[in-house]
Amino acid sequence: MANARAAMAATLALLAAAALCCGTAAAALPRLEHHPARNDGTLSLLVVGDWGRGGTHNQSRVAEQMGRVGEKLGIDFVISTGDNFYDNGLKGVHDQAFEESFTDIYTAQSLQKPWYLEIVDFFFVDTTPFQKKYWTHPGKHHYDWRGVAPRGKYIANLLKDLDEAMEKSTAMWKIVVGHHTMRSVSDHGDTKELLELLLPVLKENGVDFYVNGHDHCLEHISSRDSPIQYFTSGGGSKAWRGVFQPNKDKLRFFYDGQGFMSLQLNQEQARFTFYDVSGNSLYQWSSRKTGHSQPSTYLDDEE
Repeated sequence: MANARAAMAATLALLAAAALCCGTAAAALPRLEHHPARNDGTLSLLVVGDWGRGGTHNQSRVAEQMGRVGEKLGIDFVISTGDNFYDNGLKGVHDQAFEESFTDIYTAQSLQKPWYLEIVDFFFVDTTPFQKKYWTHPGKHHYDWRGVAPRGKYIANLLKDLDEAMEKSTAMWKIVVGHHTMRSVSDHGDTKELLELLLPVLKENGVDFYVNGHDHCLEHISSRDSPIQYFTSGGGSKAWRGVFQPNKDKLRFFYDGQGFMSLQLNQEQARFTFYDVSGNSLYQWSSRKTGHSQPSTYLDDEE
């Protein structure tokens, strides 16, 4: 168990480091070192968000099914889309909540995985500073903006660094991961600031998918004016908000409950699957590229 905890702690540290690196405005975004891809050129992973509740609100059940699906798919790593420790985060490096909500929950052997990046580049973006209301009307929450303020300069530098990093990428697939929704039909809905500031950079660089949490649900939305696909995987624990507010883009799938998502990639195809708290496959969607040049042509296969 000690080795398993160490592996999971290292994985979470890598996730956090990636998010912080892409949130640093002082220099160009560093790339993560990685192991060689599989011999067959494929990649498999799970995505879960909004989970850290000490195993309650079905967090443990979701984790159990993640372990089973992870073993079946032979996953290479897990991505967390944020809100990892409710309600107020960790108080320090020795906070017991780290074990209660993470290492003691995600114990399946299939989830003890390192990172493998080869046919795809992941860009982790700190989306919190984009939320203007967090600056002007934080309510009961407290945000430490040291190293971030002034907001405008920070965001401008972040977008510049992100644009340069994506422009240099030669990967077949480009995936941006952030916590906050860009398009959503659930409680938080669309995020105006991300649509105005971040989305143009994603479009310009031929990003394929934007993956997020924040809304406690599972959803897939297709852009009507670009190839970008929006995937929300925020059903790691507390869910069932009972909110549905349509937007102008194409809603392909929405599930207001708990669950997680898998992604399987090769040079030509990306295949997404949403699972519920019992491990049932709720929805599958795949996209196939017919060429490496941008903009790419997508052949969608929805099931």
